[in-house]
Amino acid sequence: MKTIAIIPAAGIGKRIDSGVPKQFLKINGKEIIAYTLSVFQKNKLIDEIVVPAQREYFDLLNDIKRKYGFTKLVKIIEGGEERQDSVFAALKNSGAENTDFIAVHDAARPLLSQELLTKAIFEARKHNCIVTAIKARDTLIVGNDNVTDYLDRNKIYYAQTPQIFQYGILMEAMIKAEAGNFKGTDESMLVNKYSGKVKIVEGETINFKITTKPDLELFRQIISSSG
Repeated sequence: MKTIAIIPAAGIGKRIDSGVPKQFLKINGKEIIAYTLSVFQKNKLIDEIVVPAQREYFDLLNDIKRKYGFTKLVKIIEGGEERQDSVFAALKNSGAENTDFIAVHDAARPLLSQELLTKAIFEARKHNCIVTAIKARDTLIVGNDNVTDYLDRNKIYYAQTPQIFQYGILMEAMIKAEAGNFKGTDESMLVNKYSGKVKIVEGETINFKITTKPDLELFRQIISSSG
């Protein structure tokens, strides 16, 4: 039984107007995706890493692999137009068996701790399908310009990654989603819709995704202060 990480890196990051996709921006001389890959390289429960990306970034990814010694990065493949397409392509090229586990993690979520990754993998082995998520803490308002309703925050979670699934279950969900022309915002949505229950594993606030310029600046400050 293997655990294979898929790190989708084909996105262009429209909300950060940087000239290159945000995952390839350098912070303190190191690409954001390199911080992310380091987490999976160091974890003893991860066997292999697959990165779907735009073809024009293959050379850069190979340079990153050599520079930082990412020996677990075994495949760099061409990603699709959307995240779901990229993950599906990676699944088909992973060489995984039905009982192997697939850990999908955002390339621009570089502050994942070893503790959370390890806990998530062990929970996936117990429950077959897990999503890391943090519970909503603030009042949740529904509305446009005006308030129309409030949601019960005790029942609301913010999804994170890693999201980990038995390969056969995730592949089944992907195939059914493609057949039904359904696009989900993440893998847990597909599995929940087509293949079964997804266990929630408590995530970490520090495990945020770099989406906007303020996120980028926060990450820069955290990395700088950590030495």
